[in-house]
Amino acid sequence: QVQLAESGGGLVQAGESLRLSCAASGLTYVSYAMGWFRHFPGKEREVVAAISWSGSNTFYPDSVKGRFTISRDNAEHTAYLQMNNLTPEDTAIYYCAADTGALEEEVSRTWDEYNYWGQGTQVTVSS
Repeated sequence: QVQLAESGGGLVQAGESLRLSCAASGLTYVSYAMGWFRHFPGKEREVVAAISWSGSNTFYPDSVKGRFTISRDNAEHTAYLQMNNLTPEDTAIYYCAADTGALEEEVSRTWDEYNYWGQGTQVTVSS
């Protein structure tokens, strides 16, 4: 059974940093792209970072480029999202996701490419 478990969310002040982790289980013998998404109430989930299985390729939307960094440790089956210079507009539930259909160098940029999702972790940034 595949499970993704996020951790590291919390309450911070504007300008501070957080590091989210996503531990995957049940995906030992497959390769998969990973992504981080966030969900604002009443809106569709949006990607904030994505990374290929190899780790060589990444994607960031303009809204977080230069502030967020995605990385992964395949030996530990864990992905990370380093978020710096957070603003109140970053307040949302953050989800990690895995796409087992992606090729090793492929980055999956949209939510409908992913077939496994974590439960989410709340990130709140106060002004």
